Amino acid sequence: MALLRRRRRTPIGGESYRDADHALMPIPPTGGLVSAQLRNVEGRPLPGVTVAVIETEGLRRVVTETVTDPFGFYTAAVPSGAYTLRATLGGYTTLTRDLVVGRGEHAALGALTMSADQGSTRPSPGEWVIDDAHSRLGFVARHIALSRVYGQFTRFRGSIHIAEDLEDSSVDVVIDAASIETHNAQRDAHLRSQDFLAVDDYPQLQFSSTRFGVRAGNAWTIDGELSIRGRTNDVRLDTTYLGTQSWNGTRVGATATTSLHREHFTLNWQQMVARGIPVVGSTIQIHLDVQAVLQL
Repeated sequence: MALLRRRRRTPIGGESYRDADHALMPIPPTGGLVSAQLRNVEGRPLPGVTVAVIETEGLRRVVTETVTDPFGFYTAAVPSGAYTLRATLGGYTTLTRDLVVGRGEHAALGALTMSADQGSTRPSPGEWVIDDAHSRLGFVARHIALSRVYGQFTRFRGSIHIAEDLEDSSVDVVIDAASIETHNAQRDAHLRSQDFLAVDDYPQLQFSSTRFGVRAGNAWTIDGELSIRGRTNDVRLDTTYLGTQSWNGTRVGATATTSLHREHFTLNWQQMVARGIPVVGSTIQIHLDVQAVLQL
């Protein structure tokens, strides 16, 4: 089985580096390799690009699909034949390239540049108010390492200030702690108690951003401070901007995720079942769907 070996390359910015001379990926005897690096117009690598290799004849099925690594690189082994490579990333126009992969060959496409779709990467500057009727602040926790418990906070308010320079933007959200809901009255009462949120003493959860950052296209990071039960910790929201729509005003949408560790917020209640398995997992996954309306 043939092997593809890395060679000396010249990366972004003209700086040279030496890849180790070692096997990168075996080439299957009846197929070949496809490789590329996805970049933006400034020459920076684009991680997380979804790259699909699609048959150009017959059923035009997707033969393989994966995402680029943190350095924007993509490599896949495919049967020999004619294909179309399709690269997609939110905030960028779709890129396609036709290619032919021969047996035992390496179809190296080199650096491919994706152009930004400006209409879907930045909202208009201004003040936006979160529409709680069309937004959701949800969370997921592990229960006895077997299943997931899904919940949400049903009462909250917040505003988003979008600045001319996106990195100067800010978000402020206040959440009613007693509005926690997991569709089980007994569990919800326990979550409101002193074991967890202690809502009588700490009626609100608060998030205030400290920095906006753009990773690539419509992928943002929003750093901020989250206060729960009187304890404040740094949190990073991995955010995807979904664009703007006109419906009862001008609206923007976004999703965001992060992970919280209960111990960081003094949510230390714990029981164990057999073999030391916790009743409630220490890591809580946060999933946000947010829609906000532009204030005129």
